[in-house]
Order: sequence, then C-alpha cells, then structure tokens
Amino acid sequence: DMLALYAPGSLPVEWTRGMAKLIPKGSDLVMEIHYTPYGRAVEDRSSVAMRFAKTPPSKRVLSLQMHKLALAIPPGESDYRVNVWGTLPNDALLLSLFPHMHLRGKAFEYTVSREGAPPETLLRISRYNFHWQLSYRLAQPILLKKGSRISATAWYDNSANNPLNPDPKIEVHWGEQSREEMMVGFFDVAVDPAFDRKSFFVRE
Repeated sequence: DMLALYAPGSLPVEWTRGMAKLIPKGSDLVMEIHYTPYGRAVEDRSSVAMRFAKTPPSKRVLSLQMHKLALAIPPGESDYRVNVWGTLPNDALLLSLFPHMHLRGKAFEYTVSREGAPPETLLRISRYNFHWQLSYRLAQPILLKKGSRISATAWYDNSANNPLNPDPKIEVHWGEQSREEMMVGFFDVAVDPAFDRKSFFVRE
C-alpha cells in the first residue's frame, strides 16, 4: 500500500478528522527515493514524521494511481499526448488529485464519466511545473459511484522551446531519473474502514 508521496513543492499530508490510513501491525515501512547524482558527494537529510489518529476513523483513505509505462515521446515534439483511464469497482469519496510528470511535463487533466452523463473535468493544470508539484485537495469530497470512469491525460513538450528539457533530440521513455519521464495520475479516496486496497478492487 502507498502511505505518502513527496515531490518538489509538496506540502505535508493531513487528513480530515475521522479519516486516516491504516498501517497494519507488523508492516514494513519502505522509503523509496529517486536520487539524481551530479558528480559530488552530498548529505541525505530526508526525514519522515507521522501523526496517529487517537480514535478509530470512520473512513479509510486509500492512495490509488493510473499510469502509462509505455512512453515513447518523439524528439522535438512540443505537444505529445498520453491518456489512461480506469473504472472504480466500488463507491468511494474522491479527496485529492496529484499529477506527476518530469521535466518535459506540460499539462495534465483529470476527468470523470458517470453513467448517462457527459465527462466532467475534475482538475486541469495548463502549465505544469516539475519544481512545484502539488496535491490538489478538494474543498468538498466528491462521491464517485461504482462504475465511474476516471481518465487522466498528460501533455509533454520535448522540443527545444522547453527551457527545462534535458535533450530535445532524443526519444524519451519511462524512468525514475528526471531526465527520463513518468506519467502518473495519483488520487486519494475515502472508503469504508472494512476495505483494504486489495478488497476495494474486488468487483461484486
């Protein structure tokens, strides 16, 4: 399960009273860091802090994601589009959205399609910035019924006009280094405490 995410510009994660994530007894806490070396030794000053709920929560928070591993962004392409989507197998309250790309990221959009209704835009970032990545918390959670389809679309600028582009002359693929790319649409939902991440995806 995913406990928390951090990217440049991120703020601490704090859930509304009555909502929390579950850390089962005996769990291993694993910290994955994507370091980018630049030719000299440095000191790692990473730290983690957690605050635990004092009473059992009424909702359990799950961090979910949609991603596209098969990236092949052509050299010089200034408006390359990638789309992924998924259907919720059970009801959930949508709490927040966290788009993630690297230095060629240009724009990102989430939409939701409900049965019998046109797609609705949940979030559109028209000027994505790798150095200022935010988790967008909804002012009011949105109930997404079972069968709702969430779609994430990302646009990339692999041209020389992108001042952050490490090399506009190469085709870019998925990778953990900033000079490579990612396409991940993270989102947080609140569900009944009886659900864990695995059982949430079991379709009735």
